[in-house]
Amino acid sequence: MDMIRVGIDLAKNVFQVHGIDRSEKAVWRRKLSRSEWLEVLQQTVPLHAEIGMEACGSAHHWARRLQALGYTVKLIAPQFVKPYVKSNKNDANDAEAICEAMSRPAMRFVAVKTIEQQDVQAVHRVRSGLMEQRNAKANQIRGLTSEYGVVAPREIAQLRRAVPVWLEDINCGLSDRFRRLLVGLWEDLRSLDDRIHELDREIMEIAASDPVARRLQQLRGVGPMVATALIATVGNAKQFANGRQMAASLGLTPKQNSSGGKERLLGISKRGDAYVRCLLIHGARAMIQMARRRTDALSVWVMCIAGKRHPNVAAVALANKTARIAWAMITRGTDYQPEPSAC
Repeated sequence: MDMIRVGIDLAKNVFQVHGIDRSEKAVWRRKLSRSEWLEVLQQTVPLHAEIGMEACGSAHHWARRLQALGYTVKLIAPQFVKPYVKSNKNDANDAEAICEAMSRPAMRFVAVKTIEQQDVQAVHRVRSGLMEQRNAKANQIRGLTSEYGVVAPREIAQLRRAVPVWLEDINCGLSDRFRRLLVGLWEDLRSLDDRIHELDREIMEIAASDPVARRLQQLRGVGPMVATALIATVGNAKQFANGRQMAASLGLTPKQNSSGGKERLLGISKRGDAYVRCLLIHGARAMIQMARRRTDALSVWVMCIAGKRHPNVAAVALANKTARIAWAMITRGTDYQPEPSAC
């Protein structure tokens, strides 16, 4: 069998493969178990064949394994595979759709992440999860204490100062049983704070040791958090032809609904990694606050937008520009140049 393309539908224990030859005829359809599929694939598929998979869970791991064996691997976003699924959805049809999608000349592929990228991304994901748990714990404390007539402050920093005061005040209306419960909730909250601070220190160490992250922090509105998250997501950014493509992949460009030659631009598309987009926009908001007291070209540019449009529009516009500048700095290995960035 002279296969040129193989589509693989990944799962936890079962892998469906679909291979075609040079005449675009299906020559290999098979369902393989997790323990045998790599060995069977090596015995059946020639090294010159391209292998395609959806960019889903474990895809980057298997892509690295296949690349180590000498294969060319292409990862495709699931939303780009879906239009090629024929009839009912099942593993065999999914594998065939992947094989068909990877043959399209204009198809966009996902870059395979390195182990280092996944390590940094894992740190951010764990920290994000802990932040959600901490917010949930703080809201639980607020909700429970309100039933005893004790109103908790909105900011978590003030809540940290308020809880010890409530525990010491015997006249605040809390019963002895609830005080014991509150002590446990307070310890949970402090434990989450400690874990988040530990991960913050680790992110600072990663940002200090990575030369690309250090250069990205020259950008205003980009600190260790944004720099490391951006590197974990885009890597060397070579998969993007220009900065606009990278900004579009992060959902920072307008969504279109154009027809009949009439262009209609909507809000941002919000595609791609929502976590990185959120960090970039928050960094832009912080930069805008400082830009009010500055007179450089970039500050004047963003304040001109903020004066005419909603502040959120200005923040997104600045985040878009930051992503484009970051692409240039990553791909060209250059430092931040303030004057060209203001154009």
